[in-house]
Amino acid sequence: MSNRFIELGAISMLLKEKVAVVTSGGRGIGRAIAKKFATEGASMVVTARSQKEIDEVSAEIRAAGGEASSVVADVSREQDCQKIVDRARQAFGRIHILVNNAGVLGPVRPVEQTTTSEWDKVMAVNLRGPFMLSRFVLPEMYEHGSGAILNIVSIAAKAAFQLNAGLGRVKSRIDRLDPHARSRGSAQRCARECAEPGTGSGDENVERIRARTCRLFQRG
Repeated sequence: MSNRFIELGAISMLLKEKVAVVTSGGRGIGRAIAKKFATEGASMVVTARSQKEIDEVSAEIRAAGGEASSVVADVSREQDCQKIVDRARQAFGRIHILVNNAGVLGPVRPVEQTTTSEWDKVMAVNLRGPFMLSRFVLPEMYEHGSGAILNIVSIAAKAAFQLNAGLGRVKSRIDRLDPHARSRGSAQRCARECAEPGTGSGDENVERIRARTCRLFQRG
């Protein structure tokens, strides 16, 4: 890690020598999380379906003096989730932090007008993906007695939206799954929680997620 990168980050390097995987890391909040974690010293594994976007993020991190690797993958597919984990371990040895950020909005229409395939796609990306990735990384975290998993949810987990039942249902499932996972994880000194981006600016949301992840990992 170069001094230039530390100076540009101008923060505490709380994730130094940690490896973090961020899904849907090529754009939006996932991209911002990846770059923010890198300034904390984490080696980043950035994954999404777009090669161009994740390569750009990884290149920006490396240009600033950090370490990053990119993996093209669709988290709705089990083999792709396994590929993410395998590539992360090949690049950096092990995984300390997993950020399940990938998600799709799904159809914006009443539930009676939503097709089974549309419903299944939302469930596969937003719920099955986080489940599979967590299942792949938790044994390693338990073995080492530390680790952190952060699931990015939304207000749809708690509020009703007339035209987007699929998103609301799946986000509420993630929100309610985490207390059960935490009860086992706490015994293994591993932290797992949901983070809901707030109503502030994008920078404020990412900073909250960064601070929360640092606390989770330190507690873990």
